[in-house]
Amino acid sequence: MLFKQFLNDDLGCACYLVGDEHEGVAVVVDPPYHVEPVLAEAERREVRLVGVLETHTHADHVSGHGRLALEHGVPIRIHCDARATFPHEPLDDGTEVEVGEVVLRTIHTPGHRPEHCCFAVIDRSRSDEPWLVLTGDSLFVGDAGRPDLAVEPQEGAEGLFHSLRRLVELGDGVEVFPGHVAGSLCGAAMSSKASTTIGFERRSNPALQGELADFLAARLGPQPPRPPNMERIVELNRGELLGAQPPLERTDSIPDEAIVLDVRPTEAFAAGHLPGAVGIPVSGSSFATKAGFVLPERPLVLHASDEGEAGCAAHALQAVALFGVSGWQEGGGSETLEPVSLEELETLLADDAVELLDVREADERDDGHIPGSRHLPYRTARAAAEAGLLNGRPVVTICESGPRAAVAASVLQAAGVNARPVLDGGVTDWRANGGETTSFRRCGG
Repeated sequence: MLFKQFLNDDLGCACYLVGDEHEGVAVVVDPPYHVEPVLAEAERREVRLVGVLETHTHADHVSGHGRLALEHGVPIRIHCDARATFPHEPLDDGTEVEVGEVVLRTIHTPGHRPEHCCFAVIDRSRSDEPWLVLTGDSLFVGDAGRPDLAVEPQEGAEGLFHSLRRLVELGDGVEVFPGHVAGSLCGAAMSSKASTTIGFERRSNPALQGELADFLAARLGPQPPRPPNMERIVELNRGELLGAQPPLERTDSIPDEAIVLDVRPTEAFAAGHLPGAVGIPVSGSSFATKAGFVLPERPLVLHASDEGEAGCAAHALQAVALFGVSGWQEGGGSETLEPVSLEELETLLADDAVELLDVREADERDDGHIPGSRHLPYRTARAAAEAGLLNGRPVVTICESGPRAAVAASVLQAAGVNARPVLDGGVTDWRANGGETTSFRRCGG
């Protein structure tokens, strides 16, 4: 059996190539929009792609099924409840997809979405029992999918509870390969580990403990932010097939309505960038997600260190449906972003010289924040500035370690706010250095 996992570290997404090397055939499960690594592996293994299987209609990234169908003639299969309008073969519970001696048995597992399916993988040259299961956005390593992206949360959570119990019936020895690892917005507590087993998760995963009431109590609480561009991504993934984008070209001009996205490292952006540019380093974590949250729906021009860096950024942006990149230029400029050290911050706060913005998410802030700081998640910074919610004072942004503070400060600076970020640490370092913090304590049930 051929089995290969592909991980997108930026989005925390997983794709799988499954097939029979002796027969020279394979299928792709949950392909990314940037399909080239999958195609290269299929060519290296000398297998022909005979199908695309989608576990569900993805809400956090653009699928590559359209590119595989349009550019390579690969047929697509997805459950009928997806209401997909592109040409496809419908899947149902129990549908078996034969790929030589390898069989992918469909298990309909609604909850995360009504159409969601898992695929139990059987290698008939070894056994008629499943060897592993591809669980999509249902069962993760240490967590389970969120129930609030496609249906009413209670309905989704009840469906997910029963779907997870079906997966447990596969047996403790079955390996689990999920559709996401840590870094995705589709679960809050998932591990960065790429696989697990049914037995380990049955014993240790909180989502598999207790009864329905316990599961609902846990799943219907606060959720991570919804993926940016979610409605647009879902529309693209179940609508007309989407092919490749034109190659990224160098440009000498910036359209009047365009946003300059500077994707160089934060230090380079801080040292000099174009006035009005937003800085999000492509080399940092969750680049595409951050971009999707903070960028308005306007054309983009990339500022990068070189063509390779610009190309990486363009590919990552396409994965979250940001296709409006009109070209790239070498970065640099006259405007700077002066960082604030923790020592300087202490002085500024003592003199009441700045407003401190805590740009982390609510659960992080609740666990401990600097007294007097104002909560403004980095993803809401542009809207807050444009709505006049800031009082005109100089601001300092702070997060856990610096990256989100830098993004927020660049967004605020682009909107005309006098903003500086703490780059050499964050709230945890402030506390470790003896600084005061306070928390919102949660009441027990």
